[in-house]
Amino acid sequence: MTQGGAARRTVLGAAVLAAGTGITGLAAGTASAAGTSSVPSAGGGHGGGFRGLPYPTVIGHRGASGYRPEHTLGSYQLALDLGADVVEQDLVPTRDGHLVCRHENEIGGTTDVADHREFASRRTTKSVDGVQVTGWFTEDFTLAELKTLRAKERIPAVRQRNTLYDGQWAVPTFEEVLRWADREGRRRGERVWLHVETKHPSYFRSLGLGLEEPLARLLRRYRRDGRDAAVFLQSFEPSSIQRLSRLVSAPRVVLLSTAGTRPWDFEQAGDPRTVADLVKPEGLKWIAGFAQGIGPTMDLILPRDAAGRLGAPTTLVKDAHARGLLLHPYTARNENSFLPAEYRRGTDPAAYGDALGAFRTYFEQGIDGIFTDNPDTGLLAAEAFRPGRRPVNH
Repeated sequence: MTQGGAARRTVLGAAVLAAGTGITGLAAGTASAAGTSSVPSAGGGHGGGFRGLPYPTVIGHRGASGYRPEHTLGSYQLALDLGADVVEQDLVPTRDGHLVCRHENEIGGTTDVADHREFASRRTTKSVDGVQVTGWFTEDFTLAELKTLRAKERIPAVRQRNTLYDGQWAVPTFEEVLRWADREGRRRGERVWLHVETKHPSYFRSLGLGLEEPLARLLRRYRRDGRDAAVFLQSFEPSSIQRLSRLVSAPRVVLLSTAGTRPWDFEQAGDPRTVADLVKPEGLKWIAGFAQGIGPTMDLILPRDAAGRLGAPTTLVKDAHARGLLLHPYTARNENSFLPAEYRRGTDPAAYGDALGAFRTYFEQGIDGIFTDNPDTGLLAAEAFRPGRRPVNH
């Protein structure tokens, strides 16, 4: 079962107040796995699979990261309280093999690690997917060490108000998120959907820290491994999704960056195909052999010109639907700095533009869902597209 309509229409101010109470203690919860839940299992049963989600589906990108520091239990809780249909997590490992929720393994920008003198010597430079990155990395910390850090806002220049919540939450493990989702499911009487990304899987496998096997074990433990599980599994590396397809039956999504790029696992394997090849009919047919959807950057659907204005739509939505694939493009945000030029208002990059207008344009393309830092904005725009409307591939 999906989130109720009343939740979607919750006034932002009320939701923020509700989400601000009692969240800091969530990580310490000891709720048991989904098998003890009084609501249907997260892995199936009442509520069905992803085809039963509202259309278009609104996915809380790293939670409600437009309002709270990303990938914290506070951000996830607020996304759910605002009515998000699905809440996203990105996974990276610790040195001792625990999966934690961070957008990147470099944590200098999302935690207070720089303030911890005991970890000063761990600042280093590494090559991650061919890019030189300097900072502190999760794979150099045990979980116990990582738990001494506190999360903070990643882009304070754009989201200065979010800095109010710096230090309020620790870095959550994925298992803590699964327990949180089960608690919320029991409290709400409906399944809480997750959208889970394996980050840099080839890089971590080269370090002996493969992501897919521990992820599959957790999904099985919490009964989110089945075909109708309330979870999407996603990655920018198709081989990670192929590996997961052999481990669990949960629905899977291949993420797609800009057209001229190559997935890192393709680079490693000498596969010459680029994203431009993967969005062609033959590439989509190949993806459909092991995944149920794609998560393209919105530019692959609505390209922008040199001035940042939207151009004519491509045929990607039609082509993907023709092969039975759903589309969850990324990422819609409220601030001018992220919006197409025609939807910006004023000159302040941190000010809100006409985000509702942009969302409506995105939904008019026939996409099945969207990642957004602002779930309440997405849901308000989505309501006009939901009555009597179903995706082309249903």
